[in-house]
Amino acid sequence: MKKPANTEFPVIDAIRDRWSPRAFADTPVEREKLGSLFDAARWAASAFNEQPWRFILASKHDDSAEYDKALNCLVEANQAWAKAAPVLVLTVCSTSFKKNGNDNRVALHDLGQAAAHLTLQAAALGLATHQMAGVDLDKVRETYNVPDGFAPQTAIAVGYPGDADTLEQDWARDAEKAPRERLPFGDFVFTGTFGKASGLIG
Repeated sequence: MKKPANTEFPVIDAIRDRWSPRAFADTPVEREKLGSLFDAARWAASAFNEQPWRFILASKHDDSAEYDKALNCLVEANQAWAKAAPVLVLTVCSTSFKKNGNDNRVALHDLGQAAAHLTLQAAALGLATHQMAGVDLDKVRETYNVPDGFAPQTAIAVGYPGDADTLEQDWARDAEKAPRERLPFGDFVFTGTFGKASGLIG
């Protein structure tokens, strides 16, 4: 299922085509493609080149026990549909700078950039991704022995797009088929003062 964005200006294909389905096909993701996803993440920008992101990777077709460990770290509502995704990724970030030990207030920003690179590379390869906030962070820390100084954050389901009608929940099927929407530029691009729509776009 494809749901290309109805953009007002030209964007690269991966941005136009990326969206967040919950239906995944039971098809393994090739290791070379997985490598491309994490290479894309690896080359994201970060403050002082700290690269604070860490990823815990689990593939259903390569190690079902490890996959189940990752799946069990998701909240129940996400487990219900994410169990069909062949690959799960748990994200973690360092909370301080290696260079001086100070708090890294932009660590989440930088993790987000790496995750965005990963999802766009996935879209370019014909893969689907769905990022999740519904994660039991304490369970991630306990299950994977995440040390102090690192904070579990989110999860990402990865795989080939599936059939929306295979989703068990009505709300999930409805969300899958709903049109994509975004805020107008005037709601988030400002000039002069906060809240004043910029006249530089459009």
